[in-house]
Amino acid sequence: MTDTVRLLDEANQGRWDAFVTACPAASFFHRAGWKKVIEDSFGQKALYCYVERNGEIVGVLPLVHVKSRLFGNRLVANAFCVDGAPAAADDAAYAALDAKAEALLGSRDADYIEYRNPRRTHPDWGRKDGLYATFDRPIAADEDSTLKQIPRKQRAVVRKALESDLTDTVDTDVSDFYALYSLSMRNLGTPVFSRRYIENLMRVFAGDIDILTVRQGGKPLTSVLNFYFRDRVMPYYTGASPDARRTGAADLMYFRVMRRAVEKGFAHFDFGRSKVDTGPYAFKKNWGFEPQPTIHEFRMKGNLPLPDINPNNPKYKLMIAAWQRLPLPVANLLGPWISRDVG
Repeated sequence: MTDTVRLLDEANQGRWDAFVTACPAASFFHRAGWKKVIEDSFGQKALYCYVERNGEIVGVLPLVHVKSRLFGNRLVANAFCVDGAPAAADDAAYAALDAKAEALLGSRDADYIEYRNPRRTHPDWGRKDGLYATFDRPIAADEDSTLKQIPRKQRAVVRKALESDLTDTVDTDVSDFYALYSLSMRNLGTPVFSRRYIENLMRVFAGDIDILTVRQGGKPLTSVLNFYFRDRVMPYYTGASPDARRTGAADLMYFRVMRRAVEKGFAHFDFGRSKVDTGPYAFKKNWGFEPQPTIHEFRMKGNLPLPDINPNNPKYKLMIAAWQRLPLPVANLLGPWISRDVG
């Protein structure tokens, strides 16, 4: 039995995705399409590695070399995603992917490797946990049972929204979504990703992605971009106007995503990742979801300290506050140039 590690090329994307679909350790963020999306949207180099054994793929690692003066020089699996650490059929394939990542750490002159949400941990690597948590649960088959899954207080908000004049549609144009998304990102003090990135996602993952928008009197109040993979739906990027909370539009939006997912044959709602003790974290708990802590692992070069690239780091506090005060057109102009290096 000989394992060979290769870098993904266009000819092998179908084989890669077939493995990802079948491998329990893989997620939507392991899909081959991310390579094209990341390189075209952010200009970072994707070094997607796969293990081949007797002509079959037995492991994948969507690694990206993110180089930035502001945020460092690192290899991330998977960059711009919440998941993407090695996914493999057995320990031998995992070991081969780790060895390839360490070889690239030297040859690409990066400072460290970062694995996001690894299925197989490394006792000798640095790690951070408790910073983020994920939320997911099955979706009840019928509408009334789905409502009963929501705690009473939050359920009352959803029922009121259902009886209101709010409407929801699935959009193919990204304009309304991006306007709300960029507004929310500015208000959070976070540089927004480019519209080109969103358009690339919609094109590359067509059929497995959609946008649902809630409106009142034709005015968009909140919008969410959703990924579909295996049996689950994941609302991944969202945006909202100041009126969204007052009207219950955001609650209606997520409820509609659940119900539309069931109609399409998806049975699991993945509420995604949120920073612990933030507004989104509390919102998801109020919907009755239980947080599951996530892990980030780091293989540092030499004696370098663990990185601390997150909004809770005090050194970013003034930057965030300043960004929140920017006029929206300015934030939308500058944001994509900064966010391409965040990874």
